Amino acid sequence: MDVPRGWEGRITRHPDAPATLHAASFPLPAGDSDFATGAVAHMPDDGVLVVVTEYERELAGTALFAEQGLPQRLEPEAIRSESLLRRLPGQAGVQRFFTHAGRAFCLYVVVGSSPSRRELVARANAVLRSVAIDPLPR
Repeated sequence: MDVPRGWEGRITRHPDAPATLHAASFPLPAGDSDFATGAVAHMPDDGVLVVVTEYERELAGTALFAEQGLPQRLEPEAIRSESLLRRLPGQAGVQRFFTHAGRAFCLYVVVGSSPSRRELVARANAVLRSVAIDPLPR
């Protein structure tokens, strides 16, 4: 992943668990949860958060993870407050489950409300286009 200037990004892995990627246009707290609930609680109005978290390999291609490939272009209309794990004023998001390179993932994106949702989603899309996921060795 290419982390834009002024953004923070990290990949974390819990013992015996797949990896999670966090990228944000604001400071990320240390030790946050997979879906970055701590980051979201302190996200500014112009904030963008991108999370890609991996699930067990056996889930790849199953019903929930049937969509193939990492979504690289989100539409502003898909960003909704109802999609948030925890609704906070001025925030909206989207959650997509997918399979990529034989691996199961969830994409979770949260944006604020300023300058505009369209602009903030464009920033998230730029980050998504830079994410590369390699297949795991057999």
